[in-house]
Amino acid sequence: MKKFLWLAIPLALLAWLVYHRSSQVAEVPVSKVIRETLVSTLPTNGKVEPIEWQAIRVERAGLVDKVPVQEGQVISAGAPLAILSDTGLQADLDATQARLAQARADLAVIDQGGKQLELTGIESDLARQRALRDHDQKELASLQRLAAKQAATPEEVDETKTKLQTAQMGIEALEKRRAALVSAADKTVALARLRDAEAAVALARNRIAQTIIRAPIAGVVYGLAARPGAYLSAGDLVANIGRMDRMRVRVYVDEPELGQVREGEAVTINWDALPGRSWEGTVDHKPANIVPLGSRQVGEVLCTIDNPGRVLLPGTNVDAHIRTDTVPNALTLPKECLRRDAKGVGVFVVRGGRLAWRAVSTGASSMTRVQIRQGLAEGDEVVLPTDLTLHDGEAVAPMRR
Repeated sequence: MKKFLWLAIPLALLAWLVYHRSSQVAEVPVSKVIRETLVSTLPTNGKVEPIEWQAIRVERAGLVDKVPVQEGQVISAGAPLAILSDTGLQADLDATQARLAQARADLAVIDQGGKQLELTGIESDLARQRALRDHDQKELASLQRLAAKQAATPEEVDETKTKLQTAQMGIEALEKRRAALVSAADKTVALARLRDAEAAVALARNRIAQTIIRAPIAGVVYGLAARPGAYLSAGDLVANIGRMDRMRVRVYVDEPELGQVREGEAVTINWDALPGRSWEGTVDHKPANIVPLGSRQVGEVLCTIDNPGRVLLPGTNVDAHIRTDTVPNALTLPKECLRRDAKGVGVFVVRGGRLAWRAVSTGASSMTRVQIRQGLAEGDEVVLPTDLTLHDGEAVAPMRR
């Protein structure tokens, strides 16, 4: 009898445990189907760049003497970005300016008729010869009157005529000599020398000006490559200048999803470096072609966003959410409720304490929720993801959120 009791007790306990387990139902988390305005978004990634920017490069090689700006500094148009060494350039300018001064002086001499000392001598001789001529003319007139009265001889008249002719010839010779001091060819040569000197001065000044590399536009300095003491070859980058109050985001949209994107749609930008902050903008341009991006085939959608405080920097990698559609009064549930099997997409609905499989037709979706077009009604309780293996018709206990 005792042996029977020792055997019956464990058997009864085992039977109770089996019955208890079989009578327990699985607990599953559920969420209700609700109606709401659903904003459909297309999540992807992108890169920030300025809308207006310029890369500044050196025009002539040289050693960097000073860099008076810093990365991220706001500067005005014309502000110096880097100053190259001007060794020897000032001496070249001084030499060309001396040539210019000499050319101007030579042209001035030609314009006034020749060298002043020579010109003064000729003018003095001309004055003397003209005085002699005037005297001889008066004396000839007087002798001619006297000869008419036979008070002077013909020989005296002829001698005075000769003297007058000699004086006139002297005047003509001096005038030719004065004219020969400067010729048309002399002025042409002097003008050519002046233009050559002016060009040399302008070139020397331009070379000195090129040692100061200035910003062509106002904006923010970024990508500053110049460093004091570094040697820059012609064409090397000094820095980039861009306007940062409005930025362009090059958003990479996978090829199959490009059909959802339209110009003018709103876009929200997030940056992992500043969680909780967002930037708003719009789609400006759709891509003209598809390009590879790693293992993806994407179209580069260009978006414009406001950048208050110039927080977003060029080259920043960001997350982008393009709002492709807005569906008012949409029937929605959490995306994670959707399950897929060989027959398609569906959900487990809890009805009367049991699971029921429902095939559904979906529509627009946001980051977390999806529109249900067919298969469910408002208020239906749908099973959320769980580690349990679920079966159609299984008894469950819903855990409501």
